Amino acid sequence: MPAPTVPAPAARAEPAPAFSVGGVSIAAGSRATIELPLPGLYTRAAVTMPVRVVHGRRPGACLLVSAAIHGDEINGVEIIHRLLRLRTLSRLRGTLLAVPVVNVYGFLNHSRYLPDRRDLNRTFPGSDGGSLAARLARLFLEQVLAQAGYCLDLHTASAHRTNLPQIRACLEAPEVESLARAFGAPVILNADLRDGSLRAAAQERGIPMLVYEGGEALRFDEMAIRAGLSGVVAVMRALGMLPGLRRRGKPPAPLVARSSTWVRAPQSGIFRCRRPLGSQVQAGELLGTIGDPFGDQETTVTSPLAGIIIGRTRLPLVSQGDALLHVARFRDPAVAEERVGAFREALAEADELGHPLPELPADPEQD
Repeated sequence: MPAPTVPAPAARAEPAPAFSVGGVSIAAGSRATIELPLPGLYTRAAVTMPVRVVHGRRPGACLLVSAAIHGDEINGVEIIHRLLRLRTLSRLRGTLLAVPVVNVYGFLNHSRYLPDRRDLNRTFPGSDGGSLAARLARLFLEQVLAQAGYCLDLHTASAHRTNLPQIRACLEAPEVESLARAFGAPVILNADLRDGSLRAAAQERGIPMLVYEGGEALRFDEMAIRAGLSGVVAVMRALGMLPGLRRRGKPPAPLVARSSTWVRAPQSGIFRCRRPLGSQVQAGELLGTIGDPFGDQETTVTSPLAGIIIGRTRLPLVSQGDALLHVARFRDPAVAEERVGAFREALAEADELGHPLPELPADPEQD
């Protein structure tokens, strides 16, 4: 009788090589926090930008997740905090770069801007010998973004505004569109690049990037935080950095807005909003009124188009021309409103530490 054939042992996957940030080498299967030195305060106090590196045991994609480029936009800080606590990161393939606070100066001052009143997200690519904002932009670009293969930048609305969870990206790039859809936010905006933005700098370097918007400045918004965390994890799964999920059927197609516009105040006064965030509106529909404290000289505010409210002011005191409501146009606003409602219900039921959201009903008719 011939001897039984013994199968050859399966070849072991090669471990990932060491990863380097700021001159610090991080071994495969380990974590490290690198403090990138920044210009100090005028009190002589030292300032650093902390970067957490989670380097998987096996090779894979390198994803940068950043927040607080605008120092008062803190929901992203909490999203990264929860992301780094996920047990599933022990199975990470590739490398996660997490920078919860990019604009350290603005974060310390509860301010969108740097002390020189410059907007960091209009200063890229920056320079080594320019303003404080330019130097910070150059350091982040060269020391952090340059190491990444992909980038997710987490934002909120600006002061006294709030945003429905949404992704902004240049959908002309197929890989970017694929990641935007994988994120799973209820709304995707095909947004043009702005000069000096991190998104423009990333595209210049060929790095696919998404911007996530949700909630308001200087406030934690639980729905926006959960939506952001779920989206980051979904993108990591799509990139093969985390184990995939067994799903029945195809995941729902996110709703892509065809265009959007801000409804502005026709006069100064006290704005009384009649429509909540995420609601459907029709062209010509009443959105609110503006009047003086006595209720005299009241003017109505109506929607110029049919769509969904994806952003709104939180400050009732407005001047003529102020942005009041951000309305996105969809092929079928009623379906969009339904999807937003289902998304909120799913978030309410989802585990805040990264368990997948219940699937929403797919709608192939939406563009």
